[in-house]
Amino acid sequence: MALDPVKQVSGTGVFIPGADIDTDRIIPARFMKCVTFDGLGEFAFYDVRFDSETGKKTSHPLNDERFKDASILIAGVNFGCGSSREHAPQSLRKYGFNAVIAESFAEIFYGNSTTLAMPCVMAAADDIAALRAAVESDPTTEITIDVEALRVRSSSGLDFAVKMPESAREALVSGRWDPIQELLDNDAAINDRAKALHYV
Repeated sequence: MALDPVKQVSGTGVFIPGADIDTDRIIPARFMKCVTFDGLGEFAFYDVRFDSETGKKTSHPLNDERFKDASILIAGVNFGCGSSREHAPQSLRKYGFNAVIAESFAEIFYGNSTTLAMPCVMAAADDIAALRAAVESDPTTEITIDVEALRVRSSSGLDFAVKMPESAREALVSGRWDPIQELLDNDAAINDRAKALHYV
């Protein structure tokens, strides 16, 4: 049974500054003691959103009321690097993000995001800068990521090409982005193969 296809994602955006934003910054390790991923959203970017001494909110973009409803995260180079913790994309998803636009991504983070039906698309630095300027000038700017056509368009008039691996694009647009569902869908074929193997 195919899941819901992800052919495009629309919403408002927020730019998170900095290159090489690693998974420990996205979700600090001390919040990874959960049995399920529920509730992880409130801890996304926790150590940069809150002052460690006072516990008060910092000037981080996610604390800016103008971006409180943003559902598309915009970032720079090598987003999601560091350890392979799947809690990082889970925390972003639970926070309310449905897609990420960045210059580049760490490979494992990218794969973990795809299996959550959260498209990650790569854009040129100039296009990222233009999109950042647009959303910071007008936080209500609507962004649409066309996964099928591999383009990003905005209500401010931007329209540029993005990239993603064809395997990820095909998995999203066909509704085959969850490998667990793929196993369930092929349960009969798996059992037939197992019966045919002399060592099973």
